[in-house]
Amino acid sequence: MQTTQVQELLCFGITAGEGNPALVVQHDHSNAAQRQQFARERNKPACVFIDMAADGGIVLDYFYPHTRSPLCSHATLAAARVLLSTERPRLDVRTAMHGQPLTLILHDGEVFLQLSPQVPPAVIVSAALARQLLAAPGIALASPPAIASVGSPKLLLEVADSAALQALAPDLPAIADWGRQHGVSGAYAWCRRPDGALEGRSFNHLDPAAEDGATGVAAGALSVLLQTGVTVYQGASLGTPCKLRTEFLGESILIGGKTELRSAT
Repeated sequence: MQTTQVQELLCFGITAGEGNPALVVQHDHSNAAQRQQFARERNKPACVFIDMAADGGIVLDYFYPHTRSPLCSHATLAAARVLLSTERPRLDVRTAMHGQPLTLILHDGEVFLQLSPQVPPAVIVSAALARQLLAAPGIALASPPAIASVGSPKLLLEVADSAALQALAPDLPAIADWGRQHGVSGAYAWCRRPDGALEGRSFNHLDPAAEDGATGVAAGALSVLLQTGVTVYQGASLGTPCKLRTEFLGESILIGGKTELRSAT
């Protein structure tokens, strides 16, 4: 039996040495509870366990420190960087929780995740509810609240500008409770930048200090909502400046960004 291997990668970074960390774990045979404990102890934004199914398929199992997840795009890019090579530039995998098919692609030295839009929960969200969740009773949303998904449904809330975005201090327990009730994985507040790119913040944790530095599934959800490829900046205020890119490829969406190996054990 091969020894368990753990590699840490930085994903979506703008320059070398920056990005959202993810642990990629191979040759592991622990159960879900043990994996959750591992993720909690390591306390990285995400861990992905690479498993081999009985049918020979590769399965990706995602864990945040606080919960198991159906999909994590930045951890998927980290796994893609580990699994792909010039001899194997394309690989079909699936997720552990829902069996969602994903395609990992290596092109011109960059890795991409290809996946399809998913039908989101049919939930109507009023502007009043959105303001309540954001704990910002006076905020004016720049567009109606929306829910979109590429595998992990997000409540998308557009605010006026970067200043309004960075000033948010939402009601995280209320977002978590509402999300559990309606099958939505947190809220993602975003705005349009003067340069045509977007800027976002993810609210999917009870601890404000655990705010995610890059949320690829939210970038994918924004592409579904806007029906175009997007460039999203996230995490600068957290000390982890990140840049996420999406493109449409037929009916599917590509999510990509820089990935860099930090360490391996």
